[in-house]
Amino acid sequence: MNAKTVGEGPKGRSAFGWGGAVGVLGGLIGLGGAEFRLPVLIGTFRFAALEAIVLNKAMSLVVVAAALGFRTKSVPAALVVDNFGVVLNLLAGSLLGAWCGASWATRMHGRTLYKLIAVLLVLIAAVLLMGHEPTSESVARLDGIALWVAGAVAGFVIGVVASLLGVAGGELLIPTLVLLFGIDIKLAGSLSLVVSLPTMLVGFARYSRDGSFAVLGRNRAFLLYMACGSLVGALIGALLLGQIASAVLYPLLAAILIVSAVRVWKHAASATH
Repeated sequence: MNAKTVGEGPKGRSAFGWGGAVGVLGGLIGLGGAEFRLPVLIGTFRFAALEAIVLNKAMSLVVVAAALGFRTKSVPAALVVDNFGVVLNLLAGSLLGAWCGASWATRMHGRTLYKLIAVLLVLIAAVLLMGHEPTSESVARLDGIALWVAGAVAGFVIGVVASLLGVAGGELLIPTLVLLFGIDIKLAGSLSLVVSLPTMLVGFARYSRDGSFAVLGRNRAFLLYMACGSLVGALIGALLLGQIASAVLYPLLAAILIVSAVRVWKHAASATH
């Protein structure tokens, strides 16, 4: 399959179907599924690593913007505004991290980027295995400048990872909000989206300065099909949330990420740039 011509017809339906499948996986854990989408873009649709990251980020933007609107029904906007200091703390690091991560990705040799993506996928699998609903009771509280510095550093790391994978970063943001700031898990989901949106926009702006950004223009139909599939899948996954025991779900999703990481790592052998 020539990824650069994916568009209408059967290929478009394939993009929608894969987007839907990825969306369901993401919806089951309350996220957009970008971590699962990236390996599909590389392994199934044969996009080069950097092109796959740019496409993934574009679709993540669509999913996150939609999810933020959907969540206002369960988490009032006023509650998000009340915790905007936490958002600004994380953004102080994540915006710089997103810019740096995108800059590093555009300069990396193809083999190195494939291997880095594989390692990050394994790390996210480890986060899944540790549990998606952390509790903050046993974590020592920081305050004042110590908390601000910790939040900014955590934000920077999350921003880098989000840019390198083209993801929203919710898998890392939600535990950070719960464990570092003591935020309720439900509110943390909404705050993570508020942090993710500007963080991804900064990374997107940096990628727009690179030649790989042209992949969006060449694959507009593909982007639309897969983004729509991701949205539909995310809604279905959200409806199925709670139907599968966490003890089964998270190890299964972690296993999918690890298998995907192995596939991505193998692509490094054939990378020429």
